[in-house]
Amino acid sequence: MANLKKFREMTAEYSSVADFILIYISEAHPTDGWAIEGNVFQVANHKNMEEREAAARQMLEMEPQDCPVFLDKLDNEANKKFAALPERLYIILSGTVIYKGGQGPFSYSLEEVEDWLKTHQETTQ
Repeated sequence: MANLKKFREMTAEYSSVADFILIYISEAHPTDGWAIEGNVFQVANHKNMEEREAAARQMLEMEPQDCPVFLDKLDNEANKKFAALPERLYIILSGTVIYKGGQGPFSYSLEEVEDWLKTHQETTQ
């Protein structure tokens, strides 16, 4: 996620309103694929779950998170189901998707999610 710091701040502020998770999916810009020159996150395509876990740990070393982090399976089931690559934000309420953000990093909005959380926080108080 392009802005893990802001996401962490949001999860801390709204932890009483919602549960948050991250799902680490396939790498968007692997060094042996569609690499971006100068990318600080240098990770090759994952060949096994150990490599995916190592990449997720590397991400968390760069920007720790206070919410659970799950790993998508190597068949990328979650990524495919939620059209998540390279990143996407969802709000799920009682098992139903009520918000599907735009494809990241350019078309997703942490602000839209935060607005929903603020509104939901006000209605539950």
